[in-house]
Amino acid sequence: MSYNTLFIHKYKENKVNNHRNTTLKSIQSFGYMIIFALLSLMVSQLALAADKDAKVAWTKIDAGAMVVDVRTAEEFAAGHLENAINIPFEEIAVEFKKRGIAKDTSVVLYCRSGRRSGIAFDTLVSEGYTKSYNGGGFQTLSQFKKPQ
Repeated sequence: MSYNTLFIHKYKENKVNNHRNTTLKSIQSFGYMIIFALLSLMVSQLALAADKDAKVAWTKIDAGAMVVDVRTAEEFAAGHLENAINIPFEEIAVEFKKRGIAKDTSVVLYCRSGRRSGIAFDTLVSEGYTKSYNGGGFQTLSQFKKPQ
């Protein structure tokens, strides 16, 4: 084998190996991104699933917690918990600031299923409202017998 042939053979071999390494690195990076995305989704679902205990929610309400329905105005008009105020979840931080609600106020949030109240809960906690509670869904809360 001549030097030129050997050089070309080695060059092609290195090019194939480099391509394989690049492909493997790309696959590995993609795998890491998938794992990260799945873990992020699981953590966010856990956060949204936090709280939602009707008994705890009613205990807080009976102790004087502010009750906030984070559904739409139409949903609120169709039925809501007694003494609840309506602040749609996407407006929660702005409305709390506008209304001057103290950050140490005990708040129970609810919506239809607990998803929007979970988002509102996360928003309030990130704004420093540490006594917030995700009460979950309206149906569950309205059907739950208040603790005696």
